[in-house]
Amino acid sequence: MGFGGMFKKLTVFAVMVTIMATSVAAQPELGCQSHCGNIGIPYPFGTRNGCYISSDFFINCSTAFNPPKAFLSSGFPELEVLNISLDDGSLRIRYDRSIGYRCYNSSSTTSYWNSSIYHPKFSLSHTRNKLTAIGCDTTASIVFTGTFTGCLTYCASVNNVIYGSCSGVGCCQSAIPKGLRTFALYIDSILDHSAVWMFNPCSYGFLVENGAYNFSPSDLSNTNFRKRKYPFILDWTIGNQTCKQAKKDPNDYACKQNSTCIDREIGPGYLCKCNDGFQGNPYLFNGCQGKDFKFFS
Repeated sequence: MGFGGMFKKLTVFAVMVTIMATSVAAQPELGCQSHCGNIGIPYPFGTRNGCYISSDFFINCSTAFNPPKAFLSSGFPELEVLNISLDDGSLRIRYDRSIGYRCYNSSSTTSYWNSSIYHPKFSLSHTRNKLTAIGCDTTASIVFTGTFTGCLTYCASVNNVIYGSCSGVGCCQSAIPKGLRTFALYIDSILDHSAVWMFNPCSYGFLVENGAYNFSPSDLSNTNFRKRKYPFILDWTIGNQTCKQAKKDPNDYACKQNSTCIDREIGPGYLCKCNDGFQGNPYLFNGCQGKDFKFFS
């Protein structure tokens, strides 16, 4: 090999070393756990210190289950992770006691539970979740920044309701606000179920991923409905800056080569996406690869 060829190779090597050096600050350590049971754990998430981009992305992989289960522990309550998506910046999750309820007898409330969720960084998806209420004399509402949203459902008889319909007769659904990080659900009744408690002893309310719940008239009389767990979606972002702001600090900028920064409408923060023709993890050095990408060759 001539001197010129060797010089070119050394130059390329030096450039790549420089790129790697400037990328170390936002990269996971070697040997990080890539799965927890059946759930993939891609960076920027991780199961131990040194494997996630910030503490908000810590995943507790609990071996108390077989197979192990993944939990998002940085909010309240601890949320079971069903899927982590890098493509759209979402988490599919669920948790015990996610269904709020209020049960009645002929004269008063007998038991109730107001479900709540809080995460300091991630927000509840306003496009992929619905607030859902079940009952024949039921209001379900969530309170946020001094205001509230919710829905009302009513029916005089179980014969009035329609299987699969959540249009306000036995079941209702409504959208939630954009960027909501705190979800406090309140269940109530206009007439304390006094006319319907015989066939509908409890009112229920819960947040659910679009299409994950299908209303059945039998749910009105099912006092064990409160024990069910339905999935819902959290949206996540990197940092608290726009793409333009984040690019000014290369050491903290999360998008690696062959990737594009995308501002999220839910804000603040951004996502990274592999460029067209590439696929993989845009948050990892050399993470976005395509058929024409020949770094190691």
